[in-house]
Amino acid sequence: MKTQKYVNIALKACTGLLLAVSLVLTFTVSDYYIFNRISFLDGEDSFNVFFVISQWIKKAGLLLIPLAVFYNKKSCADIAKYVLPVFVIISCCTFGNFFDVTMLAEGATPAEKVFASINEFMPKAANMALFTINSVLYLVVCALLIMRDGWKVSGRSYIWLPFAVVAVTPLNVFENFFDISNFSPSHPLWFKNFTVWHFLALAILAAFTIGSYYFLKKKDKARQQEFLAAAAIVLLIQYHSKDSVVMGDGYNVYYTVLACLPLFICNIGVYVASFSVIFKKRVLYAISFFVHAVGALTVFVYFGKDEMSNYGIFCSYSILYFCLTHCLLFALSVLPSALGHYKFKFKDCIIPLIYYCIVIIIAAIASGLVTSFLETYSYDGYSLKVGEGAGFDMSPPNYAFTQVCPLPVKLPIVPLTIWKCQMNVLYLILLYFAYVCLFWAFTGAYYAFLGIRKKTLAKLAGKVVAGEAPAAPVYLSGQEAAFEESAATADETAATSAEEEKESDKQNA
Repeated sequence: MKTQKYVNIALKACTGLLLAVSLVLTFTVSDYYIFNRISFLDGEDSFNVFFVISQWIKKAGLLLIPLAVFYNKKSCADIAKYVLPVFVIISCCTFGNFFDVTMLAEGATPAEKVFASINEFMPKAANMALFTINSVLYLVVCALLIMRDGWKVSGRSYIWLPFAVVAVTPLNVFENFFDISNFSPSHPLWFKNFTVWHFLALAILAAFTIGSYYFLKKKDKARQQEFLAAAAIVLLIQYHSKDSVVMGDGYNVYYTVLACLPLFICNIGVYVASFSVIFKKRVLYAISFFVHAVGALTVFVYFGKDEMSNYGIFCSYSILYFCLTHCLLFALSVLPSALGHYKFKFKDCIIPLIYYCIVIIIAAIASGLVTSFLETYSYDGYSLKVGEGAGFDMSPPNYAFTQVCPLPVKLPIVPLTIWKCQMNVLYLILLYFAYVCLFWAFTGAYYAFLGIRKKTLAKLAGKVVAGEAPAAPVYLSGQEAAFEESAATADETAATSAEEEKESDKQNA
């Protein structure tokens, strides 16, 4: 028993260390740079297909291992024990010029040299050392899983391997089939506001959330929790893919690692929503439902001024990343409440309102400081031009929309200078109250929906009592189902107690 206890402790410790090292490695240019440069032969700017596939499977391991270790999922442990070691070894034998990757191409502009000097902060030796430690940890965790569970596996477990691989798909892999530089904003495939691609994204958001609800509501609470946790892990993996992509090819209008600071509302929401379903904390559920569901929804409805965005065509990394992460964020924000894991009460809005105010203040200060730093920093005698206008090199960080308004409106300026950056205090105040109104509108719509649904269900129940069959199956939301179940249980308990009392009276007589 003691041996098993020590194995479990070592397994959790090594898994935590593996996840931490994997996170640090996303802040290297090479980590995701390889997936849109696949070749059957190593080249100067391409990577061996076997190495790329092995790295992809290792990403799937970041989903499988936590589920196997912290949720005791035998199917995930079975896959990890015999699949991951093979691909870890292949990656160690086929890495080629992986550690020599740089974002600098021949004829790089002065601005690109500045980006590289900021982004490529990790020395090659450190990258190689972390890669080696990461590979060793994969093998150690797999060995510990064998010690915990034994050698035997179920063949049915491997059914889940394709799902895990698809869930962590590097979203820039599709760029092997087209050259993004061949497309311009005038191209019909380009993603912009109110195009067919925009409405398709909205439809996908609705279909994904509703489909996930009906898929999960038929399962018990434990299974629901496992699927929600798996979705949270996938969201975190896909979210941190952006770290490497920003540093290598750029994401949307951002090209420096400073854009990876989690100070955009939805970026913070990734952690809040994910941790809410992993740790099942009420305050995180409340913040996620009240704040981040609206944050994810509003950017789907309007992506901001077209000049603020550079998502590329509909299947480029930027738009695929945006749609996938925001679909997962919205679903993880609303599904716990819809499934009855958590019931939002009006008093629960107090902490989220304070939280959002603090986020706005921190985001505004950080946005001003980072913008000032980028304007001050120079490399090889060149400094970046930040902001709108002719000749600018990059957009300001604009954390939580605090620096540039996404709407095509102009406001009077009440200036606040942060280092070298001027912020508009009036805009920040209006931004806060505008989003608070949206939060309440979403919450009100949610309760209105529940009220209408309750009346509809009551009418259908009345028809059933009267002997009329309902026109369609009656489905209950998680909260309603929980209420109905508790009510039915109370009725059964009362009936049982009454029968017991009658029986006792008879015996006494």
